[in-house]
Amino acid sequence: MRWISTIVVSLLAGFAGAAIFALTGLADRQTQAYLMDNPEVLPQAMEELQRREMLARIEPMRAELEAPFPGAVLGNPQGTLTLVEFTDYACTYCRQSVADVQALIAANPDLRVVIREYPILAPESADAARMALAAAQQGKFAAFHLAMFESGQLSPEGIEAAATAAGVDLARARSAITAGQFESQLQNNVFLAQNLGISGTPAWIVGNRTLDGAVGREAIGRAITEARADARET
Repeated sequence: MRWISTIVVSLLAGFAGAAIFALTGLADRQTQAYLMDNPEVLPQAMEELQRREMLARIEPMRAELEAPFPGAVLGNPQGTLTLVEFTDYACTYCRQSVADVQALIAANPDLRVVIREYPILAPESADAARMALAAAQQGKFAAFHLAMFESGQLSPEGIEAAATAAGVDLARARSAITAGQFESQLQNNVFLAQNLGISGTPAWIVGNRTLDGAVGREAIGRAITEARADARET
């Protein structure tokens, strides 16, 4: 029913319902009756519209979004299913999500988790993010990532203590950071986040779906299952 689609899209676009009915000439009993008998159309249509809008945002940048900074990956680096996480070491909810990610990795051997450092909560977040990328450069990313969240100490001493615990060569890491080797990656993460409408952490992208916040392993797990099913259909 094309007229139903017109109404739904117009309403979801933010127009006043009465004005739409008057301007389009659709203020008839059939339309009103359909909507009264099928009120579930509007929330269902909103969900579908949001899904399509997000897909339109994700698809043009999918290759770039799912291509990690070398080494900044958890789970299976050659995994066929990619979960992208935007994270900040100052984020309490990101810390709470660490165990969820570990459980999802254990339950999904084909899962590759691309970590995108998005240090927006504190000046020290950027320092920790740079050290994380330096750790990735040395093949120590997962160890640093876990150690940093476990300690939660974003002071220079705390960041270096986490790096030491992860086995990072501090002299090499400091040299790379001072040389600005990771600035373009951090800037690109900001660019990607802004284009996807991401303003907080953690934020998750898998397949054509996005999730915001510490939504828990069940919600992310459902999105992973749906993304895997979508991939089989294409």
